[in-house]
Amino acid sequence: MTSEATQTALILGATGGIGGAVARTLQARGWAIRALNRDATKAAARAPGYEWLQGDAMNAGDVLAAAQGASLIVHAVNPAGYRNWGTLVLPMIDNTIAAARETGATVLLPGTIYNFGPDAFPLLHETSPQNPVTAKGGIRAEMERRLEAAPQQGVRVIVVRAGDFFGPGAANNWFSQGLITPGKPVATVTYPGRKGIGHQWAYLPDVAETMARLVDRRETLPPFAVFHMQGFWDDDGTRMVAAIRRVSGNPVLKVKSFPWWLMPFVSPFVPFLRELREMRYIWQEPLRMPNDRLVAAIGAEPWTPIDEAVRASLAALGCLPPDPARAQRPAPGLGETNEVTA
Repeated sequence: MTSEATQTALILGATGGIGGAVARTLQARGWAIRALNRDATKAAARAPGYEWLQGDAMNAGDVLAAAQGASLIVHAVNPAGYRNWGTLVLPMIDNTIAAARETGATVLLPGTIYNFGPDAFPLLHETSPQNPVTAKGGIRAEMERRLEAAPQQGVRVIVVRAGDFFGPGAANNWFSQGLITPGKPVATVTYPGRKGIGHQWAYLPDVAETMARLVDRRETLPPFAVFHMQGFWDDDGTRMVAAIRRVSGNPVLKVKSFPWWLMPFVSPFVPFLRELREMRYIWQEPLRMPNDRLVAAIGAEPWTPIDEAVRASLAALGCLPPDPARAQRPAPGLGETNEVTA
């Protein structure tokens, strides 16, 4: 427990992957967790350790009421099923900014790489130009523009960007919905990229721990502070597959190419596949985010060894038999981890 023991964090999107991971990490550090949900009773049954409030992030009054007494608002909410981004995303961030302005809370945003187009590759820095090539990327870029202007209203903002998420509780991601089939032993990996093209991954508990450490130092950060994580860098597009092969214990694991040719036919009917199709460009050339600014702010970046991270991810997806001995160990990213500085 830290000196933050009496402080409250409002989590918007606590039932999601990153929102849930940040909530658990902050609670372990002594924070009181408050969460807003359109079905608070159902959400409370899943996570009874939080203060659940009935409400909608689209309703400015609900967000403001939930933010009373909170010193942090984690904006990790997204439209369900990737639907209606154009009409929902920007009003929700406006409501969060307005609530933070009234209460003095810091806003924490899990950023994305959708803001950037190929012109910013292969090394993506915090100050790289944002020229998105998709509609969703344009909306994310506008979100950050509004957050960048928020300090003029007295609002402090922290944005953390990382690679493709994977890990227990991570939803709508390449690892669980592209590479492997949840609920089955791993026999095949379907890989979206090509051998020789590097790709950056981010283990969800490490991302949450990184965010928590930045929150601890928020008073020393710039009013609008943006940080990139290094995460796990797969330098030639084979190391993640190799880790899955080792952890699964399947030496004859088959590797198939992702069926990009099929996407135009099925993506109109499956919103997530439509999102995957739009983001194909991030698999067509290397994309890496240096973490120099992050290391300068918090020291070494939290980093769980890749086999441990993949094992926890596959187990959570029902792809490995349960291991009672591992259940007694600290959650990766929250306790004993290795760390990486470059």
